[in-house]
Amino acid sequence: MTDQSNQASPLFLHLVLSLQSAAMYQLGKIVSPISGQIERDLEQARISIDLLTLLQEKTKGNLLEEEKRVLDNIIYNLQMNYIDELNKDKAADPPTPQGASTGEASEEPTSSA
Repeated sequence: MTDQSNQASPLFLHLVLSLQSAAMYQLGKIVSPISGQIERDLEQARISIDLLTLLQEKTKGNLLEEEKRVLDNIIYNLQMNYIDELNKDKAADPPTPQGASTGEASEEPTSSA
């Protein structure tokens, strides 16, 4: 048997890449192979990203450099894509008209005269 202690575990990488693929489907970034359509579910995407982050925390100090690099990059890219999707939702929401009560202090300057 050969010593594979310095090689990334194919099973670990497969797990990470499977969770990445699921998150990308859930973010609506790739077409679902089942339906052939974009299916966006940001709540499920957040769960997939959280699972990867949990995996990162629980394996800290136990991963090879390549495994750590792959996991770190995947989490970063998914988080940026998640933020992008959230921003798309915010841009699609109609702006609140000026003067409407939003519960925040007014940003309009007041005259002191």
